Amino acid sequence: MILKAVILCAGYGKRLHPYSKKYQKTMLPLHGKPGLEYILNGLIDAGLRDIIMVVGYKKEQIINYFNKGAKWGVNIEYISQKKVNGTGAAILLCENSIKNEHFFLTWGDIIVPYEIYKKVYSIHKNENYDFLLVTNYTKDTSHGAAVICDEDYCLDIIEKPPPGTINSNLNNCGIFILSTEIFKALKILKPSNRGEIELPQALSIGINKMDWKIRVLKMRNDQFRGDLGNLEVYESLKNDDYWIKLLKAN
Repeated sequence: MILKAVILCAGYGKRLHPYSKKYQKTMLPLHGKPGLEYILNGLIDAGLRDIIMVVGYKKEQIINYFNKGAKWGVNIEYISQKKVNGTGAAILLCENSIKNEHFFLTWGDIIVPYEIYKKVYSIHKNENYDFLLVTNYTKDTSHGAAVICDEDYCLDIIEKPPPGTINSNLNNCGIFILSTEIFKALKILKPSNRGEIELPQALSIGINKMDWKIRVLKMRNDQFRGDLGNLEVYESLKNDDYWIKLLKAN
């Protein structure tokens, strides 16, 4: 049984200028709520109640809005990432707060239909996988992490591959079930070319050197992924009929 969910909310939002001067990117307003609230509600809808938020840039906006989570019927713990040096580094900060064998993880700037959170949790509970990641379809994986699959399992994951070098249109969506074994892989990682400790690298090590089996849940083409870290996508979230209907319903 998963008891905790981790939301990564520390990033600067470099691609969101000029909004990022005023807002922590996860707190960008969307139809009356900050984007992060939709993610929290999605996790609650899936049955999760103990939440860890890893915060950094403009963290006061998040802490002052959500406080300890009582308004939503959850318990929120805040962990500060003083140096924003990668998703893997952020996850390592949570090690002492995660006592269970597994935990739910999501990026704090990715919005998906609530059914995805439920499906992820259901697969883990009913099929008992140690690791699971969600993918979305994209024409270009060079801005994300390319996922190479064999049916329902991940064969490898490559962070920001150069354009045209990877034959895959599956992108890491930023939603996972992880075993606490992930901490072992993260601790042996060296910083990437970007100077960051990155989760996809740790997953790749787990697959290739530790015999991890990572289940993949592929989002359908019609199940869109809303990226609050992308200015163009954020504008579409505000104006697209699909998102207006989805977000106003939640």
